[in-house]
Amino acid sequence: MSGVVAAFAALVSVAVLGYVVGVGGLLKARDELVLSRLAFFVATPALMFVTVSRADLHILLSPVLLTEVVAVACVQLLYVLVARLLWRRDRRELTIGALASSYVNAGNLGVPIAIYVLGDGALVAPILLFQLIVLTPISFLILDKGARSIRSALALPFRNPLTVASLLGLACALTGLSLPVTIMRPIELLGGAAVPVALLAYGLSLYGSQRTPPEGNSVAWEVSLVVALKSVVQPVIAYLVARFALGLDGGALLAATLFAALPTAQNIYVYAVNYDTGRRLARSAVLITTVLSIPIMTAIGAVLG
Repeated sequence: MSGVVAAFAALVSVAVLGYVVGVGGLLKARDELVLSRLAFFVATPALMFVTVSRADLHILLSPVLLTEVVAVACVQLLYVLVARLLWRRDRRELTIGALASSYVNAGNLGVPIAIYVLGDGALVAPILLFQLIVLTPISFLILDKGARSIRSALALPFRNPLTVASLLGLACALTGLSLPVTIMRPIELLGGAAVPVALLAYGLSLYGSQRTPPEGNSVAWEVSLVVALKSVVQPVIAYLVARFALGLDGGALLAATLFAALPTAQNIYVYAVNYDTGRRLARSAVLITTVLSIPIMTAIGAVLG
């Protein structure tokens, strides 16, 4: 499982760098918002377009994807029920919490793990596309303000650069359109900045969080709920569905369980900053699930591998 450790080491090292530049005064805590908006509006849309446009669409309906969809739906339902009944969270807070409980780091962690641990990078593509094309637009529709009619509500996702980039990439993949190198090269360069910029913003946020008041009891309990759902419940549900409902075994069973055990994607923190809701919950979920996922995924690999 050295591939898991290497992938997480790269993730953590860049986030630590963001923290270090904050401590050293090279960047200020307020610069976190600038980096997050750069990742949200420029770099991440470029990465989404490149990723989706080059995806093999024949693998979208894999059994592994089905297990992830079921696990995501169950985990999000559990979170929404508890958070609504106990803490009376509004719809935007519930959306960020539900994403933090289920949205896996399929890009910069899932792909390396699929390649170095499972031996096939394409295995994670259906999950990545599901999150980009289905889960993310639906979430933005809920998070965005100002939808006063069905028409305006349906139009909201198309005003979001992440959704538009994903749909344009899907159109290229469906039609087989290949853009000239002179066009794709700058898009690739921008996309390459998405992960490090988001991680630097996250690390800088950890430095800035030292100056914020401590979390209240309700927030601490909510973080505990999100971490438990993401790190334990989601992979358990994925395993049960894959093993007993779909009859998967071997590499497919390992892939389904490993992907469900991936930590919360740092994208969720970027979304929370951009929509100014659930920032503390998202930040804590990314940090804690990332730390816990290393031993959890190692144990999964040892048992199922």
